[in-house]
Amino acid sequence: MAEHYSSFERGGTKWLLQRLTAVFLIGVLAFHFFLLHFVNHAAEITFAGTQARMSQVGYFATMWLFLVTATFHGVNGVYNALINQGLTGTRKKAVGAVLTLASLALIVQGTRVALAMTDLL
Repeated sequence: MAEHYSSFERGGTKWLLQRLTAVFLIGVLAFHFFLLHFVNHAAEITFAGTQARMSQVGYFATMWLFLVTATFHGVNGVYNALINQGLTGTRKKAVGAVLTLASLALIVQGTRVALAMTDLL
């Protein structure tokens, strides 16, 4: 029988954060789907409408939290999948550094785009 190994220690911080971010993402995706498919139909979505939604503090905060949470959840999942495949040592550190920098770049650029689409500032 093959040995089962997981980088997520049950009950550990990474394990807990992966599950909490998954729950948050499911909720935000449901909100997004409902808002953009039942409240506003796809054919009615315009840039001006998106700007109006992004100019509401609650919507802006929700979308920004979605960006940060999805980035963490995805990158943490990829990193741990690589560890589960046997990534160790210097390669593990290098991959961790690259993924961290990519995450930060994604969050910075996503924040810039979100701010450009709002009149909150």
